[in-house]
Amino acid sequence: MSLSDPITVLSGVGAKRAEGLEALGIKTVGDVLFYFPFRYDDLQERDLESAVDGEKITIKGTVVADPVVSRFGPRKTRVNIRLRVENVVVMVTFFNQPWLKDKFHADQQAAVYGKWEASRASMVGMRVLATQDEDSPSLAAIYPLSQSVHQKFLVGLIKEAFEKYGDQIESVVPAAIRTHFRLLEDKQLVAWMHFPETPQQAQLARRSAIFREFFLFEAKLQMIKHRDTAPAAGLSIPFDNERLKSFISTLSFELTNAQKRVVNEICADMRSERHMNRLLQGDVGSGKTIVAAICMYAAVTANFQAALMVPTEVLAEQHYQKLHKLFEPLPVHVSILTSSAKPAGRRAILADLASGETDIIIGTHALIQKDVNFANLGLAIIDEQHRFGVGQREILRSKGLKPDVLAMTATPIPRTLAITAYGEMDVSTIDELPAGRKPVQTTWVHKNEFGRVADQIKSEAHTGGQTFVITPLIAESEKVDLQNAESVFADLKQRLGANVSVALLHGQMKTEEKEDIMTAFSAGKIDVLVSTTVIEVGVDVPNATMMVILDADRFGLAQLHQLRGRVGRGSKAARCILVADPSTDTGISRMDVMTSTNDGFVVAQKDLELRGQGDIFGAKQSGMPDFRLGDPVGDFNILDAAQRSASELFTLDPDLNQADNQALRRALSATAVAAAGLN
Repeated sequence: MSLSDPITVLSGVGAKRAEGLEALGIKTVGDVLFYFPFRYDDLQERDLESAVDGEKITIKGTVVADPVVSRFGPRKTRVNIRLRVENVVVMVTFFNQPWLKDKFHADQQAAVYGKWEASRASMVGMRVLATQDEDSPSLAAIYPLSQSVHQKFLVGLIKEAFEKYGDQIESVVPAAIRTHFRLLEDKQLVAWMHFPETPQQAQLARRSAIFREFFLFEAKLQMIKHRDTAPAAGLSIPFDNERLKSFISTLSFELTNAQKRVVNEICADMRSERHMNRLLQGDVGSGKTIVAAICMYAAVTANFQAALMVPTEVLAEQHYQKLHKLFEPLPVHVSILTSSAKPAGRRAILADLASGETDIIIGTHALIQKDVNFANLGLAIIDEQHRFGVGQREILRSKGLKPDVLAMTATPIPRTLAITAYGEMDVSTIDELPAGRKPVQTTWVHKNEFGRVADQIKSEAHTGGQTFVITPLIAESEKVDLQNAESVFADLKQRLGANVSVALLHGQMKTEEKEDIMTAFSAGKIDVLVSTTVIEVGVDVPNATMMVILDADRFGLAQLHQLRGRVGRGSKAARCILVADPSTDTGISRMDVMTSTNDGFVVAQKDLELRGQGDIFGAKQSGMPDFRLGDPVGDFNILDAAQRSASELFTLDPDLNQADNQALRRALSATAVAAAGLN
């Protein structure tokens, strides 16, 4: 028996259920044991006098009479149970659960959990906690679910897994560290996360689980860092400095001082024998792409290949066009590889890459597939690096013989947090925008003013400008009342008239269709592009002068700043209009921040302060790693303690040979194997 056993060894998990569980990230017994709840419902009995209308509470009393089942509408039922609580008879209604009629009878003791309606002294029942002399639990774990995986089934699965495999759970955080921070062993942690008897147990388990999650992440970074700083871990790239200077002199613009500084930092790393693992952060439009191009050319002059991995095909195509044009006068062969490449073309690209015919390749996740081989990869660059996991970055690195790695992000984060979150990387920062770049004027209007915004879009088109209109959804949703791309597209076509060209772009379109639309927009053949956030990262249309973001309060600040960065990239003044009716203080604060500053570092700091776990959009746009439990901002003290603990541990025992560190070593090895499975 092992925690790596497939989830199908547990009762009731066939192929279909296994597929539903896999969508939640649950493939093994270990996965389900460490699939933790995101909150707990307090099921302790409440005094009715202190209960607030609309609050979810537990009541306990005596059933006054046998339940009554009534039907309304097709296949809809309600079960009414009259429960005497203290001196009040409460009507408890359960919808569409007719079988509950058999669980209750007159004079029986019962405890139920539901939504209290004070004005009617009634309750909408949500859960039967106990009948007769059964014990009523005080807490109920609530899990992230899907349509195919329900709460009751998942809880039963976790109970079975713990009963059968609980003894297989070993603590990955060394005992000395657990003792120092008063943390639970992993088996106790798992038990109390899923089945706490008191809020105190749940709180201690969650604190221990967050530390464990952060510690494993930091240990992985430290393992990479110690491996990279070991003797002979690096690759020296003796680039031709004169050819590099000549290339820079042919550029149509002068590099900023910040660009020159980071180019020198990166090139010094490339020339040295130590392995480069550097994070380049800079605001939108600060010129990271040209820095990447210079460094890739440096690698090529030393007869090495360079790879640039980006998160979307639209961005890959754009980078390819830009770099192909940039290097066209030089003997530099640039290729592109994405998942939409046709078989024959793909085979030719892979052959050129393996033979060394290709000097520079731009691609998406397709670059880390098994059949992608390089002749001599010397520099691997990952753009918008927070879109890729550590494992995926490692796979790209494994495609060469210790290639240098440069990760780039346009989502700056405060340096103290960067050091903790990216502890294995050196950090370079472009903190200066190119000369002549005008700040984007940002305003906030309410939804009832959209007619006036449409007039401005029309005026912009008539004066030769182009406009992005961003919506959060592709099509209408009954569940979320937000603007959607299809209806906005139809509305704008009618409002703007036949003389203004309007197009629609979203992520569910075929790659060729998206590329055709972006090419036409870039060429000025489309005046207004209605789009979802598929254009968020990297899209460069210098003639785009206006950005309109609908339901802007539902996006994260970093994502709003990324979107705003798509305009004002040419010589013309640009503006961004945020259309929103925020209903929360956080939503209002986001609008205030966006209209008060264009500084990405200020926006990033505010984003980290304001970002909440309940964000619908932009939850992963903070530039931070994605954790299941821990919040790098709210739980920063735990993250910092985990980082320091991991650093000290690897300083004392870099190979994790000591007996107390063996479980951690096995866990990191298993993580590396799982990451390798991504290719």
